[in-house]
Amino acid sequence: MKEKIVIYQKPSCSKCRATIALLTESGVEFESINYYDALLSADKLRELIQKLDVSPRDLLRKDEPAAAALGAASDEEIIHAMAQNPDLIQRPIVVRGDSAKLCRPPEKVLDLL
Repeated sequence: MKEKIVIYQKPSCSKCRATIALLTESGVEFESINYYDALLSADKLRELIQKLDVSPRDLLRKDEPAAAALGAASDEEIIHAMAQNPDLIQRPIVVRGDSAKLCRPPEKVLDLL
């Protein structure tokens, strides 16, 4: 695989740091995007959801207080809420080409190497 690896992460997240450590230890080059500094648009979230092959609700951090208000929300409403509030997005997300993994646990990143 020659596609570029991109990790969408939050620096204070322990699973994100562990995934970055695994990528670093593997010796592959990757781009790290702090999606709190560079907010993900609704279009980018749709793209990631498609690559992950999950529903928007599967990418939602259900334990976040703001998630409670999304109980009966549509997929589009969930996507827009995540675009406005990055705390609602599960992390880390690692993309390589047309494939992506939600790296919980971090070792899932190894499937992309």
